[in-house]
Amino acid sequence: SGGVMSATNANVDRRERLRQLALETIDLAKDPYILRNHLGSIECKLCLTLHTNEGSYLAHTQGKRHQQNLARRAAKMALKSGGSVLIDGQVQAARKPKVVPRKVAKIGTPGYKIVKQRDPETGQLSILFRIMYPNLAENIQPRHRFMSSVEQKIEPHDLRYQYILFAAEPYDT
Repeated sequence: SGGVMSATNANVDRRERLRQLALETIDLAKDPYILRNHLGSIECKLCLTLHTNEGSYLAHTQGKRHQQNLARRAAKMALKSGGSVLIDGQVQAARKPKVVPRKVAKIGTPGYKIVKQRDPETGQLSILFRIMYPNLAENIQPRHRFMSSVEQKIEPHDLRYQYILFAAEPYDT
């Protein structure tokens, strides 16, 4: 009989036994994420990792990274199908209800006046917007937002300009 096996040989033997055991329990032909490339190495399509042999790939499939990616993919598929998902011990609703704009009869454009000003002390230029909403309900606050020229669809966009929008129902924006 031979002598005592070295630690390196024992590791190689142990890995081979584990690979054979994993190959018996897991059918790689049915794994949707395995990809054998032209160099003979194996890729995981889910995690985008490269493995030199099947044993390395099988160890990867049992690892934390692959399991987290599987859970993430399952959650994404469940959200698409409209089900609920368990994330970090909490049930998350599948989709937020779609916001449907209210149908309010518009009463026209509000009155406005734009004044260009210069601060007498600093010389800083400013613009004062005076917008008149005479028929606005007391509980509605006018809103404003800045918009780039790329977002708007009325004029050809010019990156030198930005737009400011003022909105308060039932007036036009």
